[in-house]
Amino acid sequence: MTKVSAPIHMPIHMIDLIHRKRDGGELTPDEIRYLVNGAANRSIDDAQLAAWLMAAWLRGLSRNELNALTTAMRFSGETFDSSHLGKTTVDKHSSGGVGDKTSFLVAPIAAAAGIAVPMISGRALGHTGGTLDKLETIPGYRTQLSLAEFEQVLKIAGCSIVGQTQNLVPADRVLYSLRDLTGTVESPYLICASIMSKKLAAGLNALVLDVKTGSGAFLRDQKTAELLAQLMVQTGEAAGTRTAAILTSMDEPLGRFSGNWIEIWECVDLLQGRNHPMYADLLELSLILAGWMVYLGGKAESAEAGRKLSESLLASGAAYDCFLKMVEAQGGDIRVFEGPATHHHPNVSRTLTAWQAGFLDCVNCTEVGWAVQRLGAGRTHVGGPVSAHAGIEMHGKNGAVLASGDPICTLFADSVSQLDQAEKILLRSFTITDTSTKHGPLIRKIITANNQS
Repeated sequence: MTKVSAPIHMPIHMIDLIHRKRDGGELTPDEIRYLVNGAANRSIDDAQLAAWLMAAWLRGLSRNELNALTTAMRFSGETFDSSHLGKTTVDKHSSGGVGDKTSFLVAPIAAAAGIAVPMISGRALGHTGGTLDKLETIPGYRTQLSLAEFEQVLKIAGCSIVGQTQNLVPADRVLYSLRDLTGTVESPYLICASIMSKKLAAGLNALVLDVKTGSGAFLRDQKTAELLAQLMVQTGEAAGTRTAAILTSMDEPLGRFSGNWIEIWECVDLLQGRNHPMYADLLELSLILAGWMVYLGGKAESAEAGRKLSESLLASGAAYDCFLKMVEAQGGDIRVFEGPATHHHPNVSRTLTAWQAGFLDCVNCTEVGWAVQRLGAGRTHVGGPVSAHAGIEMHGKNGAVLASGDPICTLFADSVSQLDQAEKILLRSFTITDTSTKHGPLIRKIITANNQS
């Protein structure tokens, strides 16, 4: 008679998971779930989580590990059931950039097209600004809603931009903060799991991803950015969510402003039908992203047709109506939009001017982002405050012709010392050249389930 031993279930220890990932090994789905649950319920020490994040940053994750991590994070708390809305649900997410504020345009545009946009967003991370920090400069605006409140806003406005609650993807909230403090932000695997766990927890039918590449992106190298885009498209499609990724340039700040309230101000200008030459790239990218959202949401026959519809919804004021409904439904005082400039009250400001004639070139957009953070628009520690009115206004784009003494950018802050720190960073972030430097196009590549290499 053959004797069969009973299976032995060995206890899981976090130090073993750190060692194995550090040495290039692969974790099982059960071990990944143990780690994620420990992050969510705070039973694993932050130091051990940080050590594992660094090991994962150095070694990468296998496809099985990435799927297990994304799934475990997605179901680490409550999930949103979008079937009650009676609409196709589509969202947009950006991998992060400087002056990146397209959410405030694409969400109400898609909502005006008849799509529901349940957008779960984050706060400032590294050198990039936070969507929630920007929205919270609107007096009274609530970014923390229960799922029932979230659903109610979606029924009223068609779109809702909120943060993670204690019960919605709680593991990502913990790991997201630790990545910011441990130099592990720029891993395509950790970025993919973070983004896709939040998006899939929102019950999406479709998702459009804005994956940044260039000097201001977390992933500067286009090959690495393409890897991230492919990982996210594969992850989304595997979960039954139609997914497209747009690789976009982040070689200079997007639009005119980088900060918190001033980015809201810029988008309200566009929603109200006003324009400015410095808004051109922001408007172009927003219409492309919204076009894909409208197309994947079944409201247009192609992404180009979706873009045309998006343009008309913006021009008609329908998108602005949805934006106002969202803000009001989430407690925001919409009276501030009657004159957005009057709500901008920095304590001090300074204009950086051209030190010689020539062509403007942003040689390090990440450094520009750090300058914005030093001005007070970002955080130096988890849970730290941000200034509503800190930031910069750009007066020219890459290739702009400058005479000596022409303004390059204006800095806004709460103190002169913050202006001094930021100015030193900006002086090494911009150069003035004798000839115009060529940068890549705004749209680098579009990746869908049908054209992945």
